[in-house]
Amino acid sequence: MSLFKNIFSKEKKETLDKGLEKSNASFFGKLSKAVAGKSKVDDDVLDNLEEVLVASDVGVATTLKIIERIEARVARDKYLGTDELNKILREEIAGLLSETNVGEATEFSIPREKKPYVIMVVGVNGVGKTTTIGKLAAQFKRKGLKVVLGAGDTFRAAAIDQLQVWADRVNVPIVKQKMGSDPASVAFDTVQSAVNQDADVVIIDTAGRLHNKVNLMNELSKIKRVMQKTIAEAPHDVLLVLDGSTGQNAFEQAKQFTKATEVTSLAVTKLDGTAKGGVVIGISDQFQIPVKYIGVGEGVDDLQVFNKHEFVDSFFK
Repeated sequence: MSLFKNIFSKEKKETLDKGLEKSNASFFGKLSKAVAGKSKVDDDVLDNLEEVLVASDVGVATTLKIIERIEARVARDKYLGTDELNKILREEIAGLLSETNVGEATEFSIPREKKPYVIMVVGVNGVGKTTTIGKLAAQFKRKGLKVVLGAGDTFRAAAIDQLQVWADRVNVPIVKQKMGSDPASVAFDTVQSAVNQDADVVIIDTAGRLHNKVNLMNELSKIKRVMQKTIAEAPHDVLLVLDGSTGQNAFEQAKQFTKATEVTSLAVTKLDGTAKGGVVIGISDQFQIPVKYIGVGEGVDDLQVFNKHEFVDSFFK
């Protein structure tokens, strides 16, 4: 059996299927109406499909790209039956995701040659940022990696306390200062502490305020500069956490954060409580940033490494 099959276990696949159940049911309910009474894919079906994809939070630009690809196949094959539409959609969307999500991650891992590997986590308050950090710490520790957390969201006492709860639960060290401290100072101390402890992974939380983009930009730039005094290429990954249940609002957040800093990967959370799973497809395509993790439930194991083939399989189940 391949490594992929071992890692992406039956249990994980069932969790993913369940997490995308609402998105799947909503999409196919709309798709059935779109092709009702039609036997071939024609302009009417494509118009209806366009509406279905937009309504499923795939986003207008990505939807148009998918429709163009299907139109090209209709023109090439001359006749496509509506019964083939599901298969074609799977293929085209998997192809689209492959352009951004190159390779196939199968487990929680980091490049071992970069030690400590520094992950800076960004995102607005309420998207599940701190919870994602806690779950990531748990998954990395399970892999035998030494993890250090940094409580860089110093503007909310609740953020520091919440991260402390996760640090205690996972039993990993946390570096923190009092509320209102300079976030860059916390980041510097965290990286120094990680180097001293010979840690493998550093995960640093940051404030999730978008009300003033200039301040956010300056703050994130300062955090990076300060960390680079200790580790020249830090952060190795800037992970943007988005709440999938907010649909189009997640697009707006991605737009704001990609303007404020160089985002290198995405985590899309709360997909289990929503029918807006299509947002994963649109955001990955529009921002050309790979989706690294998705959240499909409350448990630690419900944060999964994103696998484009398994995702598309569950979405179109």
